[in-house]
Amino acid sequence: MKFVMSYSCGKDSTLALHRLIKAGHEPAGLLVMVNRDINRSWFHGADDMLLEKFSKSLEIPLLLCPSKGEDYHLEFEKGLLRAMELGAQMAGFGDIDIENNRRWCQERCDAAGLKAEFPLWQQGRKKIVEEIITEGYRCIIKSINNRLLPRDILGKPLDSETVAVMAARGIDICGENGEYQWMGLFLNISWKYRWERSSTLETGQ
Repeated sequence: MKFVMSYSCGKDSTLALHRLIKAGHEPAGLLVMVNRDINRSWFHGADDMLLEKFSKSLEIPLLLCPSKGEDYHLEFEKGLLRAMELGAQMAGFGDIDIENNRRWCQERCDAAGLKAEFPLWQQGRKKIVEEIITEGYRCIIKSINNRLLPRDILGKPLDSETVAVMAARGIDICGENGEYQWMGLFLNISWKYRWERSSTLETGQ
């Protein structure tokens, strides 16, 4: 089934994208909400150049949806409708366990007429971090809460060493409470998806 990925450039949406592709679904686009005032993506602050690199690496079109904030839900729904024009029948989300977030996503999909899919739902935060590392993704820690984590962790990849630092300080290693943010780099999904797609085309499946 073709799907559009609600994409933030963070670990959760990256892993959700990975799982949907692995399950045999075909990505029609990356829906990215953009802060109209600063021209960067909401939540992770990726600029146009970085977003284009992600899109080019994955060979998945970008669906940029600028918003000032108060019209966020409306612009998101417009993005879903654009994705449907590209053939999307489903929207993927990286939500893990926060019910209000899932409800918001479901409401947007209901309004647009798309199926909502949550491949990480109730999978466990620790398990998700472990899977990101095991699958070979390189996620760079780009911001932290200075009261909870040491500054020298900035710019380092998410790996067993940095996870150990977080665990020793008793924080949520998934960063769901604002302890830190990271940026996902496609050192895994890009070649996997492109290889699987090429194989499908060559065999005519």
